[in-house]
Amino acid sequence: MKRLIERSRSVGEVLRWVTQNPGKVSASHYPIALHKLGQLLQQQPGPPMGAGDSRGPAGQVLEQPEFHVLCQAIVSGCAKFDNFSIVNCLYAAAALGLPGESPLVRVLEDESRSRLGRFNQKDVSMVFSSEANNKALEAIFSSQLFYENRQERFIRSMAEWLPRKAENLTPYTMALIAKYVARHRLREPRLLDTIANFLLKRGEQLDSKVIQKLVFPFSRMNYRPSNHGELFPKLEAILEQKAGSSPLATVNILMSMFQLSHFPQTVLHQVFSPGFISNVMSSPYALIVRRYLSLLDAAVELEFHEYSGPRLDPRYRVLMFEHALTADEANRKYSYKGLVAEALRQLVGEECYRQDEVLPPGYCTDFLLWINRSGTVLPLSRVPAASRAPPATSPVTMSLRSSVLALTSDLQDFAPVVLSVNDKWHYCQNSDILVGSRAMRDRHLRLLGYCLVQLPYTELEKVSGIEEA
Repeated sequence: MKRLIERSRSVGEVLRWVTQNPGKVSASHYPIALHKLGQLLQQQPGPPMGAGDSRGPAGQVLEQPEFHVLCQAIVSGCAKFDNFSIVNCLYAAAALGLPGESPLVRVLEDESRSRLGRFNQKDVSMVFSSEANNKALEAIFSSQLFYENRQERFIRSMAEWLPRKAENLTPYTMALIAKYVARHRLREPRLLDTIANFLLKRGEQLDSKVIQKLVFPFSRMNYRPSNHGELFPKLEAILEQKAGSSPLATVNILMSMFQLSHFPQTVLHQVFSPGFISNVMSSPYALIVRRYLSLLDAAVELEFHEYSGPRLDPRYRVLMFEHALTADEANRKYSYKGLVAEALRQLVGEECYRQDEVLPPGYCTDFLLWINRSGTVLPLSRVPAASRAPPATSPVTMSLRSSVLALTSDLQDFAPVVLSVNDKWHYCQNSDILVGSRAMRDRHLRLLGYCLVQLPYTELEKVSGIEEA
């Protein structure tokens, strides 16, 4: 049956073999039939194959009674299929372009989800090595099922497969993989280096919006790819040419590079130029770009002392964030911040600390305290007003370097201590490495003169009760 299906020369022939010989069709034959249908449809003229498209050969096949018989047979029998056949059917359905809401895809996804704990590396790697193509990967990495599957064996399989297949993938597919890697904070060097090599080879052909998606995983995982000596200068050259075509993408790419402590001087001349600023301020995304430019300008002030080009006009400076991050708010019930807050309240009293204080250039701190020379935590009423951080609502007009100098003079008598509650999502997956944005925040707070005390979740989860806290 396998040979008959693979040798079929038409869609009708495939459907006849499968639907007219049910007694001879096993679970392994169904994904083969779906893949063969996809191959034959790609070879036929007409509009591009699309989910639910009633035009052309693809739409006609999806509406054929024999195709519905095939789908129904898979739906009815998939609970008895082996793991590989389930995964392979899902990949084949994705490659065929079936809509996500179709009964076949829904049943396959539900069955796959129920078996995630039983999938082994071979089940997934066999599909990667033999079946996956651009269309399948695009559908797979857009699927909620695969966003939920964070198991290491899936990542290992992908890390083994991707370097060998990367040249045949489209930029869109690679961007989806990059999104998956970033979303789950997967600091897997083989995946990240493959994305970096793809970017190095094809960078000139990509627009800034695609480049920002491919660069983001490096900063998200606080990871300099092995080819960064070649890649970063190439990205600078590309940005010099394309900086004005997509301002938001440009500042996003710059932010990623800054988080990795790489400062492209020529591009900074462009983004801080009057022409670029004027273009940005008249755009619908003016506020978010102003936030990013304000943070980039602060990073230049704190870290890139040799820079002598134009800077952001003070009247455009705003705080990067005005309140606690949305992600932290959403994860509050999983955070150890509440435990630390109650422990501080009992230990030093509510008048001795501030929670969720936003400090220029817009970094939200978990807890801010002031300590004198003898190590005593001071009530905020005893801290000189000039030493306290300005409220989040005040305009950011004072030079950060002036702030540092003012703060340093006060350190003779007082020292600000920032308690940083580092929850699980602040780290790369299964790692003690902070994500890039958190690492840059900590770096800048230290440069501003604050003393950071890190409270990692791995230590806090060992605490039993408020007394231990």
